[in-house]
Amino acid sequence: MKNLHVLGSLVLGMAFASCGNHVDRTSLESHFLDHLQGKEIPFTADFVIEKEEIADYQAQVWSAWRSANHQLEEDKLPILTPLADKKDYQWPLPASLEPNAIMPFYWGTKGEKPAEGWPLYLYIHGSGPKEHEWSASYNYANRFADAPSAYFIPQIPNEGKYYRWWQKSKLFAWERLIRQTFASQDFDPNRFYVFGISEGGYGSQRLASFYADYLAAAGPMAGGEPEVEAPAENCGHIGFSLRTGAEDYMFGRELLVRQAKKTYDSLGLKYPGEYRHFIEVIPGYAHHIDYLPTPPWLRQFERRLHPKHFIWVDYALDGVFRKGFYNLAVRKRVTDMKDLRTRYDMHIQGNVVDLQVQKVVYEAATREPQWGIPITFSKHYSTAEKGAVTLFLCEEMVDFDKEVTVSVNGVQLFKGMVTPTLQAMVSSCDCFFDPERVYPVAIELQW
Repeated sequence: MKNLHVLGSLVLGMAFASCGNHVDRTSLESHFLDHLQGKEIPFTADFVIEKEEIADYQAQVWSAWRSANHQLEEDKLPILTPLADKKDYQWPLPASLEPNAIMPFYWGTKGEKPAEGWPLYLYIHGSGPKEHEWSASYNYANRFADAPSAYFIPQIPNEGKYYRWWQKSKLFAWERLIRQTFASQDFDPNRFYVFGISEGGYGSQRLASFYADYLAAAGPMAGGEPEVEAPAENCGHIGFSLRTGAEDYMFGRELLVRQAKKTYDSLGLKYPGEYRHFIEVIPGYAHHIDYLPTPPWLRQFERRLHPKHFIWVDYALDGVFRKGFYNLAVRKRVTDMKDLRTRYDMHIQGNVVDLQVQKVVYEAATREPQWGIPITFSKHYSTAEKGAVTLFLCEEMVDFDKEVTVSVNGVQLFKGMVTPTLQAMVSSCDCFFDPERVYPVAIELQW
């Protein structure tokens, strides 16, 4: 390695050193393990990485992350066996998030493992008696024409009024599932899918919007959420299927799905090549529809990496905010108010990054007459006067051999050559726990 300069040290008090073409593995693993245990200790190691060394350092950082995950004392995913063996397991969820919550799950595979790893399907059930719904989900999973595939089929931990798949204890489980499978070499991180039926349809629609940057595709069925609960704008780079019966009038499902189709059609016209969707109101069906077409439709999609344009409506799901989305990490939120959200619109053309940041309020414009559920919305936008984000970049997004210009709301905040650093790689790994997003460049923006 040439021109490698050690400019910083770990705030843990341990000296950070490069060893030939390798980083201090012990320090990296220690930092990652602290991070996984909830200790928010910044990592500082600002020595410059040469362009030709980026891939090697990314591999070392990701290897250290995987090792720290292995060392973390937590409930792990079991060894995969064929789904037909019908093996079930369970994850206790943190009592601080939900008392007495244990999530049983089926965990297994269909077909032969692909060279790039298993595609993973998270399949969530409806709101009937949970044992019956869970059993029905298992039976359907064995029928879906999506092999080769791996399945995580959870049973909802508890039951009750307004008890949902998108509440914070379940979000903990989904993030653990993503983190552990991404840290494994057994799965393809670019083929992660979520789908569900009825209450699982509502849940998978919300999770699709909230976690779109991890997904290849999503397929809610027999549901239909108002846009305020699952912003369509977030789903610009996934495959999105939503299928509900034309006579499914309960809770305005049929009206909500028709409106979702209008919204996705409009976004697809405005942003060609984005918002790939199949939204169907099925004639002659009520709440029970044919579920078999959805998983085969999903499997045609792979995750789109490093998009040069995306929209992110940042909002809290059961009080939980995402730390970031695609290549943006939030350092200071524009607002934490529940009904006031932040809309980020990032566009890269050449080496020019334009970021528009707005506050947005959703106001119900029309409602379903029987249930009072909002169907359409008026959106009120205003410029976000202040905020702070980290913009992560990689060579698939900009040319590191030329100057990069970054503007927020029309004001230039950065212009110059970018420098790959280990700190950027570690910070992005902390934020996204994603092998495809170990970013070599980080630009801190504040306005």
